[in-house]
Amino acid sequence: MRPNPILAEINFDGLVGPTHNYAGLSLGNLAATAHADDVSYPRTAALEGLTKMRTNLGLGLAQGFFVPLPRPNTGWLEQIAADEATDAAILAAGWSASSMWTANAATVSPAPDTADGRCHLTVANLVSMPHRSHEWPDTLRQLRLAFAHPAFAVHGPVPPSFGDEGAANHMRLTGAHGEPGLEVFVYGRPGGRFPARQHEQASRIVARRHGVDPARVLFVEQSPEAIAAGAFHNDVVAVANERVLFVHETAFADPARVYGEIRDKFPQAEIVEVPESAVSLAEAIRTYLFNAQLVTLPEGEQALIVPNEAWDSAASRRFLDALIAGNGPIRRVIPVDVRQSMANGGGPACLRLRVVADPATVDPRFLLDHAKSELIEKAISAYWPEQIDPADLGSEALARGVLGARNHLLARLDLEQLA
Repeated sequence: MRPNPILAEINFDGLVGPTHNYAGLSLGNLAATAHADDVSYPRTAALEGLTKMRTNLGLGLAQGFFVPLPRPNTGWLEQIAADEATDAAILAAGWSASSMWTANAATVSPAPDTADGRCHLTVANLVSMPHRSHEWPDTLRQLRLAFAHPAFAVHGPVPPSFGDEGAANHMRLTGAHGEPGLEVFVYGRPGGRFPARQHEQASRIVARRHGVDPARVLFVEQSPEAIAAGAFHNDVVAVANERVLFVHETAFADPARVYGEIRDKFPQAEIVEVPESAVSLAEAIRTYLFNAQLVTLPEGEQALIVPNEAWDSAASRRFLDALIAGNGPIRRVIPVDVRQSMANGGGPACLRLRVVADPATVDPRFLLDHAKSELIEKAISAYWPEQIDPADLGSEALARGVLGARNHLLARLDLEQLA
């Protein structure tokens, strides 16, 4: 099949919400738990994320965004009826700004992969973590608004008995974005030191409901070693783009078998494996070397957008310098500053959801351009709190302020229906 020239990869980044804070709620996410109870800087965090999006625009990439969810989620907190004086974790869960990491918003199968020729999205249920389990209803509202065109099919969540964490555990290999691809679903097995958040059956349900050809699907077990080391999602140890898989050697439970199956189903695959001897698993997780955006630039070469932490790491930098000096498929490395997100356990890849679609079919209110980025910057600078101490969570004055900040942003973007 010839590629569809109209289809493009659009990265939808989550705007960092005004309640961005460090409550250490994510078991298995080493950065999040290490920074528990630190003071956070929501305004700085949101501006860092916006700067990353502008960097992508400057590279000639299509860029979209999702707005923060309403936080604190008073309805959820009222349902639980927690004792706020003693149950600080539940209170913090109601205030969490974790929807900023839109790699967990949904799993996406582009139109060339599906039986009905539509782009399918299944909102993630995120049931393994209480602070994220109540995201999906508001995320689903936003997805159905952004992708209301008949070119899309937006599905509700997988049943909650099967944990689904979205695109962070899903990769796609293809000759070009507009061609049919090989979809790789990565799951974990329970029983280790940290929870395995992606259930195998959740991945299989998503593939079936999206109508993906079984001959173009792989279900791959994540390495228990990687999960135990802090790779709570596959995108902490592997990222794919078009024909390239960039992966740590410890990412999968049986890497030789996985690579063989990939090459059987997609012979054009170029697998760039980083050995433990070059960059240790611990260093890869600390620096989020693999939690990078691997993108195809307009001129056709591939670039890796990495966090500054990976660029500043001696081991990672040595590998990256050798990578771009060689004749491999990745030709550029672009470091970005997302330190506030990194301190809470999310790098450049966590902050974006990849959607292959015709941009003309997307609600234009969710597509970023220079003018819109200026509007967003002004709203953040004027209304996002400069800092939040975990002890501030629960404050009525802060709640009024952050909800008002979100409403002001929605008004500027003509998205008041999401209020």
